[in-house]
Amino acid sequence: MHFEIKIKMTDLKRNYQYFLDNKKELAQTYGGLYVVIVDCNVVGSYADENTAYEEAEEKYGLGNFIIQLCSENEEAYTQTYHSRVAFAY
Repeated sequence: MHFEIKIKMTDLKRNYQYFLDNKKELAQTYGGLYVVIVDCNVVGSYADENTAYEEAEEKYGLGNFIIQLCSENEEAYTQTYHSRVAFAY
């Protein structure tokens, strides 16, 4: 069985930009909750990320939504990765 998922990165970026542009207001309304964003609209809010994902996938399909934790704290929506790679000269 083969599945093909077409993801429009521009839509995902637009939804993420909507979140960044409105994070303060969203945090006031949905603080501590995971929100599902589709077409620059919050379409659901959930106490846990797994429920948000399961319901969003069922309703909107993969690649058509983003899930963000609403918080004014920047660490809630950014991740930093460090590498232990060393280069010898």
